[in-house]
Amino acid sequence: MSNEIPTTTIRDSFIELYKILKRENMAASGGEAKYIISQGMVRVNGEVETRKRRKTVAGDVVECNGEKVMVLSKKS
Repeated sequence: MSNEIPTTTIRDSFIELYKILKRENMAASGGEAKYIISQGMVRVNGEVETRKRRKTVAGDVVECNGEKVMVLSKKS
């Protein structure tokens, strides 16, 4: 059994938190993602995050409903 965290790659220097939830199917829509975040159900790097548009950068680990994903940056 592996403890490796799944990853997602971004092209820019950051991605807004709610977009990660939507993109990684942790939420069915952008609206649902924003609601989940506003309810304190999302953690970034182990800390509860309630800012929907938080700038999530490479190295951040996003956790929602028991799922985790690590943000990586695509090298140009």
